[in-house]
Amino acid sequence: MLEGILGLVIFVLDVWAILQVIGSSSSTAAKILWSLIIIILPVIGLIIWWLMGPKSAVA
Repeated sequence: MLEGILGLVIFVLDVWAILQVIGSSSSTAAKILWSLIIIILPVIGLIIWWLMGPKSAVA
């Protein structure tokens, strides 16, 4: 049961991250690269994107 909930949480966070990438002002190539990283490496890709991805100007 716990594995299913954890998998669902990771999936939702990955979808959210990909939507944030798509909505960012980055170049198309950067959007594709970040999306692929998040899709191929769901947990690690999400963490890498959160740490190194494009930051919004709103604080």
